[in-house]
Amino acid sequence: MPDDQGDQFQQVTKYFRDSLPGGYLDWSTQPSPYKEYSNAHKIELYHPDDICTISLRDAIKSRRSVRNYARRPISREELSFLLWASNGLERTEEGIEFRTAPSAGALYPIETYVIVNRVDGLEQGVYHYNVRRHALEVLQLGNFGKDIALAALDQRMCLDAAVVFIWTAFFERSKWKYKQRGYRYMYLDSGHIAENLALSCTGLGMGSCQIGALYDDEVNSIIGVDGVEESVLYMSSVGPLPK
Repeated sequence: MPDDQGDQFQQVTKYFRDSLPGGYLDWSTQPSPYKEYSNAHKIELYHPDDICTISLRDAIKSRRSVRNYARRPISREELSFLLWASNGLERTEEGIEFRTAPSAGALYPIETYVIVNRVDGLEQGVYHYNVRRHALEVLQLGNFGKDIALAALDQRMCLDAAVVFIWTAFFERSKWKYKQRGYRYMYLDSGHIAENLALSCTGLGMGSCQIGALYDDEVNSIIGVDGVEESVLYMSSVGPLPK
């Protein structure tokens, strides 16, 4: 693999004033901004009431990367709030459903999966967040804490965390409009979502740590995506702070 692929990507996806891509969008081919597992068991979540304990200013001031967690569960209500706050539905305008994090062109290419290690009222396992229904879809039950820790370059915090958030990109949602430039926007989108999560965790008195160091296809295998049309971009561990 050439060692300058990142440099090449940066150059070939630049916009230039005299050569912006043109053409018309074929709206009939636009991918859906929602992924749903129609046959998966769905667990409806609580309405995301405001349960933060501090102000936004204090959350920004207090946010830290936390890698050590207390070995106690978080509540289902807390997980529900974190899922909504990071990338849930926020409002509808002129028929378009907007979410809590910005997305280029309102295309929303990012999908959220969670590895549940310790959440009251939920079995351990791999879940997908159904944004439209504000529900969790059960993909696999079992203890995946060690697997996700190994896939995150052996970072034990993923085993100790109550929950690990995994964000993938469904590439065609952005490429449909932005072509190769869309890859830039997908990485930015995942960053917006991760910051929402980090501040929300701080507001709940919990810790989080954002993770970019991971074995992509090992994570993809755990959550059951192909790594071609959809692949992991980013992760975050979440858990209670040690007393």
